Amino acid sequence: MDTTVAGQGHAPAAAVSGRARLTLLDVLRGTAILGTLASNIWIFAAPGGEMGVISGSGQLVDVGALMADPSPGAAAEALMRAGSNGKFLSLLTLLFGAGLAVQFRSAARRGLRWPGRYTWRALFLFAEGTLHFTLVFAWDVLMGYAVTALVAAWLLTRSRRARSAVMWVMGGLHIAVMGLVTFALAALSPSGGAGAEPAASAVRLYAEGGYLEQVTARLENAAVLRIEPVLTFALMMFLFLAGVRLLRAGAFDPGPAGAALRTRLMVWGLGAGLPINAATALAGDAFFFLDRYVAAPVVAVGLVGLVGRLLDSSAGHDRPGPIARAVACLGRTALSGYVLQNVLAMLLCYGFGLGLASRLAGSGPWWVIGAWAGIGLFLVAGSVLWLRRFEHGPLEAVQKAVLARVPERERTRRTDVTR
Repeated sequence: MDTTVAGQGHAPAAAVSGRARLTLLDVLRGTAILGTLASNIWIFAAPGGEMGVISGSGQLVDVGALMADPSPGAAAEALMRAGSNGKFLSLLTLLFGAGLAVQFRSAARRGLRWPGRYTWRALFLFAEGTLHFTLVFAWDVLMGYAVTALVAAWLLTRSRRARSAVMWVMGGLHIAVMGLVTFALAALSPSGGAGAEPAASAVRLYAEGGYLEQVTARLENAAVLRIEPVLTFALMMFLFLAGVRLLRAGAFDPGPAGAALRTRLMVWGLGAGLPINAATALAGDAFFFLDRYVAAPVVAVGLVGLVGRLLDSSAGHDRPGPIARAVACLGRTALSGYVLQNVLAMLLCYGFGLGLASRLAGSGPWWVIGAWAGIGLFLVAGSVLWLRRFEHGPLEAVQKAVLARVPERERTRRTDVTR
């Protein structure tokens, strides 16, 4: 499969599974890209931009403000914030693990050393993430994915029992850490009120500052801005290994067995995740970590089932409808789409571009929602047109060309593809 932000490789699915390309993986990746934009667009549009996130202002639904202003715009903003926060990031992480399993299976069936060239793939992704963090967006996910992929790739050579033990230990550790952080925040702010306003210097930086000033600010504050992948490493490892398990269980395969598994994922993921997520989203900023990093991953599992069942009930995996085909094109160019959406949002919102964040400050949320819809449509249409002429997205093609220069070494003993 194409190398994407979701960690897919260059070998087509047919080469690793004997079947046609797994359409559902592409549709899910495209959905996740649009969903991460729905979350990140509020960062670009907020006073203080990326630096404003550090203060924690406006990250969850402010129930008091919503009750004071129950307008359609306020309700739409609250719904969009709560509906996107953390869920599509978790979905991307889950899909990265599924893509890692595809890569491993392909290498094993060709008798190639593992992790072998995949190590270079992960290191290249880390370099891409470093550039993305420095030049475009402080809350980049690629660097964290690259580090996690190196560990998860090694775990694929271990037994299923060892891998399962690591997955559940990491999941338990993550929940414990998030619980302790939430307890500490609740103790410091019993009212669970909104976070502090961003510093005036941060507001000026993104409203009036130049591009190089923002690059410098990211580098100067790198230790703080890179805290999310450090804090959520256990979660990423859990989701990587869960993605491996789902792929090998057939959750992305067409057919009755895959559909039955997707139904269970939808029922359990959404049935358990949505009530918990609603409670944490409404509980105040002290519950931000539980909302984004505990409840949201459960909902993400349900989204795998929901999107899969929608695809099952339409024209099917072999002949998806026009919307599914278009979203799948974005999924096939997901790395390019992820970076481009942040570049476009930066140019629209920040002062060195159109400066809409400061020009339209106080005018309500509809322009932000419109910016998300416009960028999303541009990404989908652009990916469809691009793939009519090219096999891979632009960044995917660069990565493939560079990695093609790394020789693959055959093993003397073939790896068991069912490990």
